[in-house]
Amino acid sequence: MSGHSKWATIKHKKGALDAKRGKAFTRLIKEITIAARSGGGDPDGNPRLRTAIAAAKAENMPADNIKRATQRGTGEIEGVNYEEITFEGYGPGGVALIVEVTTDNRNRTVSEIRHAFAKNGGNLGESNSVSWMFTKKGLIAIPKSAADEDKLMGIVLEAGGDDIRDEGDVWEILTEPAAFEAVSAAVKGAGLPTTMAEITMIASTYTRLEGASVGQMVRLLEALEDQDDVQNVYSNFDVDAKQLEEVAG
Repeated sequence: MSGHSKWATIKHKKGALDAKRGKAFTRLIKEITIAARSGGGDPDGNPRLRTAIAAAKAENMPADNIKRATQRGTGEIEGVNYEEITFEGYGPGGVALIVEVTTDNRNRTVSEIRHAFAKNGGNLGESNSVSWMFTKKGLIAIPKSAADEDKLMGIVLEAGGDDIRDEGDVWEILTEPAAFEAVSAAVKGAGLPTTMAEITMIASTYTRLEGASVGQMVRLLEALEDQDDVQNVYSNFDVDAKQLEEVAG
């Protein structure tokens, strides 16, 4: 399993998502607002909005919050004018990083992201310096104990998924973004639990980290994810799961 997936799993185990529910709500509200602004307020005709609303419901966001965020995006009610920015750079050991932000203050956000990189062994790169090695994919992780490989493969392929990868304790299902909803629904319909289900960026190559650089990488990830404007952080680091859990713990 890539370091990105391991990190997401560990955050679930630590209860970090519960501890940062306010941050999660803020991130999702921004995404709903931007999605509605760019593609309209009808989720049936706006896949990005539909995905954002599904993620918000998975976090138990109240329906009124979702409605208001959508209306801010469509202009039905007054709201903040957000700008989307993507940063690219390098972490400890030359790990590639993509950081997606949504902000109402570009100068503040650029300063905060640059500081987070510099303080934790990283540095910002130019546009397209690392994005060429990432591809947008749907990723669904299922505990290996919950599903037989052949049965799961049948479910995934029938729903339009691409492949299944054996990643230790879990099966990782990969899909094209357009097929993500259908595959997620098929997995849910089969009664299979998931530890991760999102549209993410998958790297074509990975950079292995060991020793002190693992702790430095964790600190960089935490510094970036603690920024209020950060929506998503993608990386291509690979690491031993036990060591990552020890450092993150």
